[in-house]
Amino acid sequence: MKAVGYYQPLPIDNPESLQDIELPAPVPGARDLLVRVKAVSVNPVDTKVRKNAAPEAGQAKVLGWDAVGTVEAVGSGVKNFRTGDRVYYSGSIIRPGSNAELHAVDERIAALAPKSLDDSQAAALPLTTITAYELLFDRLRVPKGGGEGQTLLVTGGAGGVGSILIQLARQLTKLRVVATASRAETRAWCLELGAHTVIDHSKPLAAELRAAGINEVDMVASLTQTDQHYAQIIESLKPQGQLAVIDDMKVLDAMPLKTKCISLHWEMMFARSRFETPDIAEQGALLAEVAALVDAGRIRTTANASFGTINAANLRKAHALIESGKAQGKVVLAGF
Repeated sequence: MKAVGYYQPLPIDNPESLQDIELPAPVPGARDLLVRVKAVSVNPVDTKVRKNAAPEAGQAKVLGWDAVGTVEAVGSGVKNFRTGDRVYYSGSIIRPGSNAELHAVDERIAALAPKSLDDSQAAALPLTTITAYELLFDRLRVPKGGGEGQTLLVTGGAGGVGSILIQLARQLTKLRVVATASRAETRAWCLELGAHTVIDHSKPLAAELRAAGINEVDMVASLTQTDQHYAQIIESLKPQGQLAVIDDMKVLDAMPLKTKCISLHWEMMFARSRFETPDIAEQGALLAEVAALVDAGRIRTTANASFGTINAANLRKAHALIESGKAQGKVVLAGF
């Protein structure tokens, strides 16, 4: 089968950083779906793994987690899907990725794809949707339909996770949603997705909030550059507020949170699939819930750029865009 992979971590401007390769088709396990991949999207985790994770000697590492495709075969223990089903999902970080014609994925983290979206539009959603949903409801523990009178600050609102988090918070809670963006186009994007207010994260956040008439916030979803915004986030949070973080930092000193008794929450959407937690099937269930919201017209795709077919050259372009820090919404690719 056709696939895109790499043999050693390299800068994205090196043609060997991602290569077109041929690999044997995967053999599905008992709980696996064998999916013929139709479309994928690219996330920051793709670039981080490519730059830092060396494959075994002589072996190629295939990246990619978001995918939409058709079930071609099912394992002996599969209960919820059958051949021909059109599914969407974000795979496990400890298994081969979805940048391949055929991909094996645990049925418990997959769902039927939204009927109202094409393959590319649907491929934009899984990883960021799971991250945003878990952050909002499992980490910050905002009740569905709750949050009235409370304010959520979303840093990096125009990014992949921010783009879906804004929508979930608006559609499923009563929170006031404040997003950050630093360019006219990203500010407009956040407002289109439902943010009540947008502030500029290139300026001190606490002052920007006060200028918008907001003295303090109840919770912060820090999605990018947490180390740069950390002091401002703490200043902006109310006593006993909550901070949820997804990005990577060399160091995160939790001691400054003590004075205000701020709680710290990590969100890592791969935790359930990596450790096969007892509630692993919650990821498939939440994707099914969001697919229904999409088909009802309440949630929209966050796909914002299409880079053509799934090949090494196009994936290198997508990685380069994400590494630039200027991506808005999600980058998608479709077909081989």
